Amino acid sequence: MSPTEWAEAALQQFDAVVQAADGFRPRAGQRSMAAQVAQTCSAAQLGKVEEGEGEAPPQRALAVIEAGTGVGKSLAYSAAAIHVALARGTRVVISTATVALQEQLVHKDLPQLAARMAQPFAFALAKGRGRYVCKLKLERLASGVGEDDDVVPDDLLAEQAQEQRAALRSSRAHTERQQFYTQLADTLASSQWNGDRDELPTPPEPELWASVAADAHTCTNKHCPLFSSCSYFERRKELVAAQVIVANHDLLLSSIGARLLPELDNCLLILDEAHHLPATALAQFGSEMDLSRLSWIDKLASRALRIGQLVEVEEIADVPQHAARLRAALQEVARLALELHGHALQAPVPDKGRRFASSQPTRARLPGGLLPAALAEPLGQAAHHAGGFIDALRAIAKALRSQLRDKPEDARRLSQLYAQAGALAPRLEGVHACAQLLLQEAPEGAVPAAKWFTLAQEGEFLVLRAHANPVLPGNTLRQHLWSGVRGAVLTSATLTSCGQFDFFLRESGLHGDPDVTTLTVPSPFDYARQGTLVARETRAEPRDAAAFTTEMVDALLCDLAQVASGALVLFTSREQMRQAVEALPTALRASVLVQNQWPRQQLLRQHRERVGAGLPSIIFGMQSFGEGLDLPGSLCESLFITKLPFAPPDDPVGEARAEWLRASGRDPFSELVVPATAIRLAQWVGRAIRTEDDQAHVYCYDKRLVRTNYGQRLLQGLPPFALQRSEALG
Repeated sequence: MSPTEWAEAALQQFDAVVQAADGFRPRAGQRSMAAQVAQTCSAAQLGKVEEGEGEAPPQRALAVIEAGTGVGKSLAYSAAAIHVALARGTRVVISTATVALQEQLVHKDLPQLAARMAQPFAFALAKGRGRYVCKLKLERLASGVGEDDDVVPDDLLAEQAQEQRAALRSSRAHTERQQFYTQLADTLASSQWNGDRDELPTPPEPELWASVAADAHTCTNKHCPLFSSCSYFERRKELVAAQVIVANHDLLLSSIGARLLPELDNCLLILDEAHHLPATALAQFGSEMDLSRLSWIDKLASRALRIGQLVEVEEIADVPQHAARLRAALQEVARLALELHGHALQAPVPDKGRRFASSQPTRARLPGGLLPAALAEPLGQAAHHAGGFIDALRAIAKALRSQLRDKPEDARRLSQLYAQAGALAPRLEGVHACAQLLLQEAPEGAVPAAKWFTLAQEGEFLVLRAHANPVLPGNTLRQHLWSGVRGAVLTSATLTSCGQFDFFLRESGLHGDPDVTTLTVPSPFDYARQGTLVARETRAEPRDAAAFTTEMVDALLCDLAQVASGALVLFTSREQMRQAVEALPTALRASVLVQNQWPRQQLLRQHRERVGAGLPSIIFGMQSFGEGLDLPGSLCESLFITKLPFAPPDDPVGEARAEWLRASGRDPFSELVVPATAIRLAQWVGRAIRTEDDQAHVYCYDKRLVRTNYGQRLLQGLPPFALQRSEALG
């Protein structure tokens, strides 16, 4: 079949699926989206290019589709893409940003679609290896053997001695830890649990789980004696057999080249909630290293020497030197960082009432990404010796794999040695990557990496860290993702900013790409009839936080008194929310549910029960409640936005980018802050109207929305509500 025939057949299949759905309303926008998805997936040239086809690169096809609330984008992209994939003998990877949408796809949308499509298909949920238990590690810990059976040197460093004394003092904690692993092993052995962390009734503490989590650095794969019953590889079998794989953006980016997911040049890629992709990329490809707690270096060196001698690896001869000099270099980096930036890196103040809790770190950023000359030598030494140390670990791993092949009868002992040798390797690789990025100098005209130090109180320790991060997510995505992708669809309800795709295309690395097609599919909702945007204009300027918050709270409480059903109030700061809660009159207190006072699901359940009983119920929430929250009908008849959700670039990466823009004669506020705010505001406003039958009022107390030029830009990106303006008098 030709690409045109594939696309036409996919659209016919979509039409058949819609007609087979009981009570489903046909939507012109949904069909136009399905047509674009089918065309894109059909046009991309997948797999190896046959010889004799010339030197032209394979045909790429990418579509960026904004599908408004109510379009039904999941059905549009899944029906069309899956049909094309089945016809072409390839697979579909659907990546999303939230667990909620992953679960909805796997447990609801895809089963329903599979029941209606003419050709059957299998689907599976992909998770990172670390979400599954390593049975070999669990067996070891549950039996009472410690994680580390290294011979500890006599000249134990003071830091290690302190850690050991703390361990002795916490024998009760040790007993509880042992009980946890024993119970976990029993539950697994009795088949009451499948080894997936997310399937445990109570989420385990991160530090407890880390000791038994599966990890590529500690896994001998098919040579492990427990491979045949491995929880992770059992799920991998499902992925191999599936034509549709549901993943998430973090996993997609972290597994490039790791063979967990299909090769990107030989599958169709759907990125739902694509507006999260740029931020995910920045987080994924950043690096950091702890400059304070370094005893792990000696522990790793001890393991490498002991295991390396057992498997007769010559490369371990330099391990003591690499370990000692790496530690010394990192200590020198820490000393110089405090000496050079001590004025900024003041000891942080722990959170109020939490003496030994983690605190907000203090920070010192390196302007222009310029590394002080004094730091170049110790960082160079750190990178060099970390690299040499890594080479020795690789030699040990290679020797162990060789012995595993030659001595299968000794697989258990060798696999445990492999796990011990690899357990701390990611930390070493992180040091190597961070040191290299800190040393990296940007070519003339290029954007330098963001580089900074932080100092934070963590328990009883002050912890100094070094950080380095790419600044432009688009560059990172072009290099790591788009260079390998042939066919992809990126979609979300909010991809345009102020009515234009330009900002998202730049952030995602697709601006100027000739193979990209954009499409806006408007919502089927009649916003002018179904909703009203009420702009309450305060006398106080929003930039005057104290005066504005006081006036805003008075006006908000006045409006909340009129709420008769469900309502959602979105705050931009905890201080705003605190003041509003404290100012609640007695008559309103029983109607308000405050985020974090209950678990999210429990809070939402209470809200539904109250509204269902005909009572008013008002949710007070922060930014996380402004996206992904589905409160149709009477559950959200009123939405209150206390202030425009500006996110100024005050994090180190944002500061570095704004600095570069200013140095280039450009305006960070106009290029970064306003477009990002437009997308966030559109997400917030999107909580109000969820179905064709909803009626809602949206209140905004920030007069900048209607009184500034950039406010008019923000309005262009919002649904066409009927607009009312009034003074916010309390």
